[in-house]
Parts: sequence; C-alpha cells; structure tokens
Amino acid sequence: MKALKTFASGVLAGMSIGFGGAVFLSLENRIIGAALFTIGLFTVCTFGLNLFTGKVCYALEHGKSYSLALPLIWLGNLVGTGMTALIVKLSRIDVIAAKAAGLCAVKLDDSLLSLFLLGALCNIFIYIAVEGFKNNPHELGKYLSLFFGVMVFILAGTEHCVADMFYFWLSGWSMDAVIAVLLITIGNAAGGMLFRAAHRFISK
Repeated sequence: MKALKTFASGVLAGMSIGFGGAVFLSLENRIIGAALFTIGLFTVCTFGLNLFTGKVCYALEHGKSYSLALPLIWLGNLVGTGMTALIVKLSRIDVIAAKAAGLCAVKLDDSLLSLFLLGALCNIFIYIAVEGFKNNPHELGKYLSLFFGVMVFILAGTEHCVADMFYFWLSGWSMDAVIAVLLITIGNAAGGMLFRAAHRFISK
C-alpha cells in the first residue's frame, strides 16, 4: 500500500508539472510563461506530492527505503506527465505540441555533456525553490522561493527531467529522447544532491 501511495503521489506530481508545461507552451511571452509554470511546483509543495527532482536532493541523508522509492517516484512522474499530455492531445489545445517539438529538437541536437550539466544546474535551482519553501521563516518568502527557483531554471534554459517528459510525450518519444531524459535525470540528481550536501556542510 505504501508503494502504491508513493507511485500515485508521483503521478499527481507529474500531472502538476504537465499543467505548468502546458501553460508555458501556450504563451508567447517567456517571462510570463515561466512565472505561470510555477503552478507545477506550487501544487507539489503545497499538496506534499512526490516529485523526483525535489525528493532526490535529500537522498544522501535518508535511509535505503528513501532511495529505493526514487525510481518509483520517477515512474509515477513519467505516467503523470503522460496523462496530462494525453488530455492536451485529445483537446483543441493540441496546437502546443508543435512548440513542444521545437523545444525537444533543441534538446536532441545538444551534446550529452551539455544535457548533463544543464540538468545539474536545473536542480540547484529546484533545491533553492524547495528548501526555501520548506524553511524560509517568512510566509511571502516561501512562495517567492518557488517563483524565483522555477522562473530562473526555465529562463536560463536548464533541463528538468519531469518537464522534459511532458514535452517528449507531446512531441513523440524516440531512443534518443529516452537517452536524453535519462541523462538529464542523472544530472538533476547530481546537482541537487551535491548542492544539498554543500549547503548542509556550511550550515553545520
């Protein structure tokens, strides 16, 4: 039952990130789109959902069961983004799929090293957003952490594995796309865990 709840929470988190991706693709203004993409992480944090990129940052300080749950969360996120993409594809807003294809083409033309590094950089921003939401003593500061963390990772052009799942669900999967998402996932994990470890070290 616990594993099922973990997976289901991951599905809802993936759907939430898909919501953010859908509104981002629907807008021409990147700044406004990046701001509204925050609905994804806002929902994840306020509802306590399982998002791989947020959870993986804390893997080094938890036990084996925590780490073993991460692949299940990742799969839940994959299913959730796919569900949101399916809703989009069956509706009139399917026009955003063309924009997703353009984003995915850039990712597939990139080098593996670049994808890894942009994945690592992205999860530093995600850690800043999640940790700020968890521990900022000011109520306004909690939500500003989410907005700044998400907006910056998008506007800087970094790579978020769950958001990329949604884009590839819309534009179409291929073996190269699978490799890209897996590599970005590794980059997300490396960046988030290392930055968290450094933060803990200086905080002590």
